Amino acid sequence: MLENKVGELLRSLGLTLSSAESCTGGLVGHRLTNVPGSSEYYLGGVISYDNRVKQGLLQVPAAVLETAGAVSEPCALAMAHGVRQLLGTSLAVSTTGIAGPGGATPGKPVGLVFIALADANGYERCESYVWTGDRETNKALSAEAALKMVGEYLERSQAAD
Repeated sequence: MLENKVGELLRSLGLTLSSAESCTGGLVGHRLTNVPGSSEYYLGGVISYDNRVKQGLLQVPAAVLETAGAVSEPCALAMAHGVRQLLGTSLAVSTTGIAGPGGATPGKPVGLVFIALADANGYERCESYVWTGDRETNKALSAEAALKMVGEYLERSQAAD
């Protein structure tokens, strides 16, 4: 499973991970903590379902929420940076999107998700997806994509060593 591979890579590189989740509701953290010994590298996460939590706890700028919205690349990046700083981890991953079945707005369909990764050295990456499943499927696909993004980052880091 992907979470096992991510855990092995984090452990071998001596890195720590945190997560900020909105549309996945803690599913990324759930999958990571299913791995025995994950407390060595996964320090925790924030489920920031409401914008007040994004802004207050994760320090997502009000201007980002007002202009780009919670379902956006700037918000996903700010969430990742915010949780990484809050929990003091080497890197962080975030998810924000519209799991469905409702919640679509003009230009933002059901299934639209932004997943971001940030590290302590200023690296950041954000990808967007539009899933076409039901709510549970969209959440599962988003969590899988988040773990895949972390895994790819870690594999590149390992290759650079």
